Amino acid sequence: MTLLRSAFILALAASYYRPASAESAKQRGSAIFVDNGCQHCHTIRKVGGNKGPDLSGVGHTLNKTQIRTQILKGGREMPSFADILKETEVNDLVAYLHSCRDK
Repeated sequence: MTLLRSAFILALAASYYRPASAESAKQRGSAIFVDNGCQHCHTIRKVGGNKGPDLSGVGHTLNKTQIRTQILKGGREMPSFADILKETEVNDLVAYLHSCRDK
């Protein structure tokens, strides 16, 4: 009986578990973009600053590895965010920026 009850509880828990979807990663990445002040330097879809490049089409220009490298290492006038963002935040930010595919 205990084994059956344990199996039932595990099955019930599994039915409620839903892995994070790509869409939610993009949504979290969008929030991370704003929360970390990225919009002060970068524009996306005509919203934001102009100190850094417009990122509206960055998903067409760079692959995910290149976007991640830019975030973590910085470059030119952009600071490194390796010591600021957690790995999960970087993953979500990469998902969001890679989805920016305006032409």
